[in-house]
Amino acid sequence: MDDLLISGLATTHRSYSRAVTAGDTGEDAPPPELDSLENQVIKFLAKHRIDLQASAISACHTLPRKDTDSKNKPLIVMRFVNRKTKVELLRQGRKLRGTNVYLNDHLTKRNADIAREARILKKQSKIQGTWTRNCKVWIKTNGSPEAAKAILVRDINDLDKYR
Repeated sequence: MDDLLISGLATTHRSYSRAVTAGDTGEDAPPPELDSLENQVIKFLAKHRIDLQASAISACHTLPRKDTDSKNKPLIVMRFVNRKTKVELLRQGRKLRGTNVYLNDHLTKRNADIAREARILKKQSKIQGTWTRNCKVWIKTNGSPEAAKAILVRDINDLDKYR
């Protein structure tokens, strides 16, 4: 509930040898490696007019990827001290349009599968829209603006009637 996923952000990381030997403060360390992942994210967001204080972040790290393709940027998980900060950051995520960097809720496997199926239904125009809020998946049914309803989807089988 307090986590946020950031995808598509290019970051630089300390090399393994420097991290193990704590050689990240020497003169031979490249300047980008001296900057922590947390600071790199904060600087990127500030460049796009999104204010985030370092004190609001509890933890920040990358998730391991199965594929080792260098073109794929790692997923970054940020845990916040306060859930309100996460919700506000998600709202401001619209300012990142066109950057190929995305802010999303950190969903469970089950809810991620539901969200993926809902996006497929949206692309097929079988529902009007889909979104997540507080790590729960919502859909908006088709119909006139007065008849359309927002529905909380708790199970993937709930989407069967829209297929």
